[in-house]
Amino acid sequence: MKEAAFYEPLENQAVECRLCPHHCRIPAGGRGLCGVRRNRDGTLLAESYGRITSMALDPIEKKPLARFHPGSRILSLGSYGCNFRCGFCQNHEISMKEADYQELSPGQVSAASIQIADEGNIGVAYTYNEPLISYEFVRDCAELIAAQGQKNVLVTNGFVCREPLAELLPLIHGMNIDLKSFTPAFYEKIGGKLEDVRRTIQLAASCCHVEVTTLIIPGKNDSVQEMGELSRWLARIDKDIPLHISRFFPAHKLRDIPPTPVETIYQLVGTARESLRYVYPGNC
Repeated sequence: MKEAAFYEPLENQAVECRLCPHHCRIPAGGRGLCGVRRNRDGTLLAESYGRITSMALDPIEKKPLARFHPGSRILSLGSYGCNFRCGFCQNHEISMKEADYQELSPGQVSAASIQIADEGNIGVAYTYNEPLISYEFVRDCAELIAAQGQKNVLVTNGFVCREPLAELLPLIHGMNIDLKSFTPAFYEKIGGKLEDVRRTIQLAASCCHVEVTTLIIPGKNDSVQEMGELSRWLARIDKDIPLHISRFFPAHKLRDIPPTPVETIYQLVGTARESLRYVYPGNC
């Protein structure tokens, strides 16, 4: 295991993690809310470093990224754990608990990425679960991937502190950031804060290519008013930020909610297009 970055020692061998805005205070022997940052005798460890649960060569559009090297493919990696608790998580088998994994070093990842360049691979996407809770592994891989002239992509919930994000962004070429809702109350229910995600979008958009995804859940975040507010706010950053408005299907703890009506998705796409140049329906 590798020592984690961004933490402070406390009394009695406890530590405070400073990677994400939860600022978990972790006693000796304990883990943070994400499940992958562990305190061993006063040293915070990045427990999921190099532990890969999912690996595939995906179309770039699957991330989803519509306007970042379209038609290309990207080596996609995931680990386990998450710093949110979304009842609608599509990947809860790996995000909500430790899953079976293989161990890969950053050197092995970079070698694998370059070996499949002739298959259309442009680099590595850190995805499937929340990649930024495995910050040290993402950083170490991203340095090698960038050095060999390939691209680094993050698919993230955007719930990260400013300092670690700012240090990582020079290595990142593209991001898809979930903007799960535009109401603070929605984020409180999943264990996050809207303002922290908004800050991530603003900072990332000033440094690399950014696209945003909103999953529309019936009765939760599907109003025309909310989509109007969300899209107008994005447009104030940049009208060219692509927005993916995706259809919900029952998953995890929300199996009693029906799929989002297709007509709802297209209505909200129309609303967002009043403010943004590039808006895409998803899962329709």
